[in-house]
Formats: sequence, structure tokens, C-alpha cells
Amino acid sequence: MPAVKKRGSHNSVSAGELPGIAKCPTGVQGLDDILGGGLPRGRPTLVAGAAGCGKTLLAMEFIIRGIRQFGEPGAFMAFEEDEKELIQNVASLGFDLPALMRRKQLAVDYVRVERSEIQETGEYDLEGLFVRLNSMIEQVGAKRVVLDSLEALFAGLENEAILRAELRRLFRWLKDKGVTAIITGEQGSNQLTRHGLEEYVSDCVLFLDHRIHNQVGTRRLRVVKYRGSAHGTNEYPTMIDQHGLSVLPVTSLGLDYAVEKERISSGIPRLDTMLGGEGYYRGSSILVSGSAGTGKTSLAATFADAACRRGERCLFVAYEESPRQIVRNMASIGLNLGRWERKGLLAFRAARSTLYGLEQHLVSIHKAVEEFDPAVAVIDPITTMRSVGNEGEIQIMLTRVVDLLKRKGITGLFTSLSETGWSEHSDAGISSLMDTWILLRNVESGSERNRLLFILKSRGMSHSNQVREFVLTERGIQLTDLYTGQGKVLTGSARMIQEAQDKAQEIVERDKTAQRRRELEQAQRRLQAQVNDLMAQLELLEEERERLKQREKARTDADATDRECIARVCGAD
Repeated sequence: MPAVKKRGSHNSVSAGELPGIAKCPTGVQGLDDILGGGLPRGRPTLVAGAAGCGKTLLAMEFIIRGIRQFGEPGAFMAFEEDEKELIQNVASLGFDLPALMRRKQLAVDYVRVERSEIQETGEYDLEGLFVRLNSMIEQVGAKRVVLDSLEALFAGLENEAILRAELRRLFRWLKDKGVTAIITGEQGSNQLTRHGLEEYVSDCVLFLDHRIHNQVGTRRLRVVKYRGSAHGTNEYPTMIDQHGLSVLPVTSLGLDYAVEKERISSGIPRLDTMLGGEGYYRGSSILVSGSAGTGKTSLAATFADAACRRGERCLFVAYEESPRQIVRNMASIGLNLGRWERKGLLAFRAARSTLYGLEQHLVSIHKAVEEFDPAVAVIDPITTMRSVGNEGEIQIMLTRVVDLLKRKGITGLFTSLSETGWSEHSDAGISSLMDTWILLRNVESGSERNRLLFILKSRGMSHSNQVREFVLTERGIQLTDLYTGQGKVLTGSARMIQEAQDKAQEIVERDKTAQRRRELEQAQRRLQAQVNDLMAQLELLEEERERLKQREKARTDADATDRECIARVCGAD
């Protein structure tokens, strides 16, 4: 099998590269990039958000990944879920809490706080909590601590002055212990947290959001504040899957990525010829748009097949067809995509666009790219995202995808469904981001529909401005010339009939020309015979004239001789 070409990867910023406070890496994918290396070491961080946004999961990952990846034991104190529930909830992510607890790397405790008891006594004292938490820290030598959540801990405390004092006391105690802590808090109705005080005494505040749009959920994360450190300030898409929580750390990258001069084949020789004779630029972005049935997926699959033939990996992201259906359908045009999948050169990622929101689609593409490391990528089609976002949101999401692929030097091909046929308009509004734009169209002629292909633009190269007929055959895609003449443009069987008629007419004209040539040759031969006859007669006349001339000369010579003889006889002078 040919060698697989590897692409470049992005280097995230580590804590050691940034001046300022010490950082404690979370180990959560993407989050440390946003935080410039991690959470503030030895200080408390507040993670706020509504129910179901992933606060507890983020806190648990902070503890578990700290143990696994950085060798830092942790303590998790819960006020809402007991130890058994916590173990069950995170087991699906591959987190074996009992094993970590047996190895003395993790301490878990559940504290039940009864609001009625506080109301009856009218007293609130954190000393018992401090003793219990200190015991957990000393038990495993914890460097990381989680308190989940503040609402349960301060459920019965309504005096704001006491609440503020106790919060400051709690945060100060955690700082004095030198542990890096995460404290979770519920979102308030008109403020970041329920009490509106927690964010002011926290050194770092993360806000998780889970919103619903068009019946599709979308998760986002925002760094509200981070004392003593530069950090990302945008909303970042997040996703929860079987591997836990992941965050996409980039919203829109700068236009500083490298460009390639190398060209790669589209998989269609004549299309390569139309593209300056060599095909697409490596690392460029290609848009193939057209109405339904014009062959967009077939063109994309041919491009994927060409990449695999070169020994390069291809990531195929499908939003309308299953991988098995794509493999079956493409076999009808001579493409055996299954063999590339079996060889590990082709990877499919298929999901309905309505499965989750735009940001999670973006995160899933990002993760697939990081895991599979492709040289080329196909996304088919991008317009299906209209079911989960408006055109502006789709454009932002696809801009991020284009930037991701360009940053890694991946050649990306995007298909787009156009309802307007031959319109030079991209429904997803991203045509300006594309380096090459190929437009496909169905046309009706002679009671049939046929396909046309036209290159609208291809940056940095000379390209054909000719329209070609786009034909799907058992041997793949073929591009043929259109019939143009007598003010008509014909395709399909009409073109074939007209070409046959033209060929027949050409044969007739050729026969007429041959007949006329024979007639002229015969006339020429007759005239040549006449000329030869006249030349022969002229030659005879010339010979006769020469003989007469010679006889005349002989007679003259004889007369002169006779006169000389007579003169001698007569003795003349």
C-alpha cells in the first residue's frame, strides 16, 4: 500500500509559554487552549450554568484527567449526588472511579445539607465542611478539589451579608490550602449565578450554556473572567460525547496559513485540463454547487477516489446518505470506495444535520480531522445545515471549517444544493471563501434532461470558460464538448443525433467532392491527351520543316559548285 501522506497540525499554547500566574491544565480537549494553558493553579474557579449544561461533567473530567494525565490526585465533594450515582454517571465515559479510589488517587464524598435544619437553628457554620474536606485532601494528597454545587451548600442561607462572608471564607480557605479548585453554581434568572455574588469572589469564571434553536440543542462555553491571565473572550462551541467534554478553541483563525504550489488531480482528466492542465491547488477549497441530480456527490466521490489512489487519506463527511449507500451508489459509475475504506485510506462520518447544532457539527468535524489526519476532505452537502441555522450562522460555521482545513493544508471539497439551477449564487453564502467554484446544471432538450459543467472561478490559475456536458458512465465521469452551431446548443441524444446527421452530411459532401475530383481528373487526362497529340503533330511539322531546310541548303550548295566548275572551264576571272 502506498505511503500515507501526513498533514500538519496546530500547536496549542502551553502554560509555560505565557507569562503570569501558574496554570493548572485541565486535560479537557480545547479548553486549555482557550485558557492559555489551564485554570489558575492554587486558586478557585467558578463553573456556572443552567441545569444540564455539563458543569458536573467538566468538574469530574478536571479531576480524572488530572490524575491520569498529570499525576495530580483529586478530591470530589458532592452535595446533590451520592457516591454511587457519581460512579454510574461517569462510567459510560470510561472513568473508573472505584479503581482510582482504591489506589488512593481519588477521594469522593457526599454531603447532605438539609435546608430545614439551618432554618430551625438559624446558624450556618462551614467549620464542619472544612474539617471533612481537609480530611479528604490529606487522605489522597489532593492537588485538585471540586465542590458540586454551591446552591446545595448554601441552600438555606438567605442573608446576603452572611452569604458573601461565607463565600469569601470558603474561597480563602481553598487558597490557603494551595489546591486548584472548581466550584459549580447554578445560573440565576437575571444574573450569571443564582446569588449573584459567586463570580465576584472567584479568580476565574467559566459559563456553560445549553440553548435550543429549531428543536436542536447547542452547547457553548465562555470565559467570563480570568484574573491575571489573557484568555479567549468569545463563545466557544462544545460537545459531549463518549469521550467526555470537548471545546473547539477557535472561532475564526487569521489569514496566515501557508499555501501550496503543488497541484492534485480532480480524478477527471478533462476537468484537470480545464483547470490549467493540472487540477486543484493542494490545500485549496472547492465548492461544487448545483440543483438536485446534477452529480455533485459523484464529482466529490471521484475526487475522494483519486486521493486514495495517490495513497492519501480522505475524510468524507455525509449529511444526507449513509456510508453504505454512498459506496453502493458510486459503484454504478465504476468507483470502488469500499476497498479504500477497508485499507484505512477513506473514513466516513455520517449524521443527519438535525442530530445536533451547528457548533457541535463543527466540533465533530474538528475531532474527526484531528483523529484521522486526512490529506483531503469532502463535506456533502453544506446546505443541509439550513435545518439547524440561518444563512449567517451557517456561513460563520463553514468559515471555521474552511479555516481549519486550510490551516492544516487539507484540500476541502464542499457540495452545495442550489434551488435556482443556473444561478451564480451560493445558498450557504460561502462562495467568496472558495478558491475554485464549479457549477453543475440540468438542462432539458429533446425530451430529456442532461448535465452541464462550468467553472465559475479558480483562483491563481488560468481555467477554461467553456461549458462541458457532464456524463455519468459505468467507467466514471466523462466531460464532452457541447454541439454548437446554427444558433443551437444541443446535449444528450439530441447532440448525438445532430452529430450523426452532421457526419452523414459530411460523408455526402465528401463523396460529392471525390466525384468532382474524379471528373476533373478525367477532363485533365483528356486535355493532356489532346496536348500530347498536338505536341506530336508539332514535332512532325518541325521535322518536316528541318528536312525542307536541309534540302534547300543542299540545292543551293550544288548550284554554287556547278558555277565554280563552269567558270574554271571557261577561264573566267
